[in-house]
Amino acid sequence: MTFEAPVAFLLQSDYLEMLRQTGPIEWAILGTLVCFSLYSWTVIFSKMGSLRAARNSNTRFLRAFRKSPGMDAVLAASEQYRPAPLVSVFDFGYEELERQVKARGNVHNRTALERTLQLGISEELAKLERHMNWLATTASVTPFIGLMGTVMGIIKAFNDLANMGSTSLKAVGPGISNALIATAIGLFAAIPAAIFYNYFGHLIREMGARMDDFSLEFLNLAERSFGEQ
Repeated sequence: MTFEAPVAFLLQSDYLEMLRQTGPIEWAILGTLVCFSLYSWTVIFSKMGSLRAARNSNTRFLRAFRKSPGMDAVLAASEQYRPAPLVSVFDFGYEELERQVKARGNVHNRTALERTLQLGISEELAKLERHMNWLATTASVTPFIGLMGTVMGIIKAFNDLANMGSTSLKAVGPGISNALIATAIGLFAAIPAAIFYNYFGHLIREMGARMDDFSLEFLNLAERSFGEQ
């Protein structure tokens, strides 16, 4: 499903005829929903590419890290895996490790090193979660915006019915079906946003767990290489 689906849905002749009868307020609601949908799909495609690249780079960097004999070798190898969140975590830890080694020649404050690694993890998680709030907002808000458009359309349909003095379904049916378009577009916007918000959230949590595990491996390598004798 893509944002072309609601567009194709509306391009059918019956729906075009209904849209011609839509008032300015309903058009504003429909325009808002379309904007939500378009931007959400932009976020989805962008996030899909960036998370895939981050995941693949993480795997390759972790493999290189485990094969490296020491921190200097990891530092040299890390340059080719720059998109990887693990590389940024490594940079945080390496800077703190370098300060401690320069001061006393070994790792003398493991707690400070752990805190530094956690800061790196938090910063990378914040980057990975960027724009996720937009998907959450789209998933939760657009059904209600669509429902508001539907309610306003139904009110208008019944007002027109009262002015016409008719009680037949044929008289009120077109107005109600026209009003329901807003709910349909709201769902077209909300459903993909909810699906991908949960999917990306799972990937980000998985990478967060991987970064936590990597911090332990970093500490082990640091203590083997520069631990107190």
